[in-house]
Amino acid sequence: RENFIHLCNPHLEKMKEDILYHFALGTGTHDFPALFGDVKFVCVGGSPSRMKAFIAYIAEELGLGSPGCDYPNICAGTDRYAMYKVGPVLSVSHGMGIPSISIMLHELIKLLYHAKCSNITIIRIGTSGGIGLEPGSVVITRQSVDATFKPQLEQVVLGKTVVRRTNLDEQLAKELMQCSKEIGQFNTVIGNTMCTLDFYEGQGRLDGAICLYDEEEKLQYLKKAYDSGVRNIEMESSVFAAMCNLSGVKAAVVCVTLLNRLEGDQISSSHDVLVEYQQRPQKLVGYFIKKCLGK
Repeated sequence: RENFIHLCNPHLEKMKEDILYHFALGTGTHDFPALFGDVKFVCVGGSPSRMKAFIAYIAEELGLGSPGCDYPNICAGTDRYAMYKVGPVLSVSHGMGIPSISIMLHELIKLLYHAKCSNITIIRIGTSGGIGLEPGSVVITRQSVDATFKPQLEQVVLGKTVVRRTNLDEQLAKELMQCSKEIGQFNTVIGNTMCTLDFYEGQGRLDGAICLYDEEEKLQYLKKAYDSGVRNIEMESSVFAAMCNLSGVKAAVVCVTLLNRLEGDQISSSHDVLVEYQQRPQKLVGYFIKKCLGK
């Protein structure tokens, strides 16, 4: 059964042209079905360079590219986001934080709709701070929770608070977990992910420019988060889950932990170690895509 993108916006049907401003793309200037109609997997992550590295990696894994091959940035007309494509895989950067990924997702979901894509899987791959896990562990998100550990996203729309659910696809999470077991190269868990509005105070760090709590209060908070099922902290998963739910898109979040926040706030691993850590979500998602495509 074909599962098409669902747009929760009746106003779009009345528009003669839809300009995706932050992608430098538009329905009046680009043939979306021709450009993107074959897309089945979309991987999104914060860094443009990481998403370019991912498309090169997946191209080689799928036998669709060769080492050293360059992949053009589809969004070269803007410096907000970067987008790369090879075969049925689209790789898009989203920047840092809820506002940045929210803007990207509005335009990405419309792009997939205009392209008449069906049976889409969107996976966020990224980095995070772990809680009670060894650095380098990969967390597949069960549900995104806010800073009070509630599985919800609160948004103010027209002056009113709107609450949206932030569960992610349970079956997809299980499939990704099975893939990690088959790879057998790094520790992977399914757990809740806390999505915060800030990197420093919002995540209980002691090393920001402002900090009006002590280390004991910080540890109490992080242990309470762990007891509630939280295994990592980042800044994008809640709006990602909410928007994918509303659009009828199967989605997952796969993040590697760069440190255990119960043991410190600053990342101290070497550059080479961090590079290897950051490749783990790519390896897992790449393996999953290959398996889905029977390669």
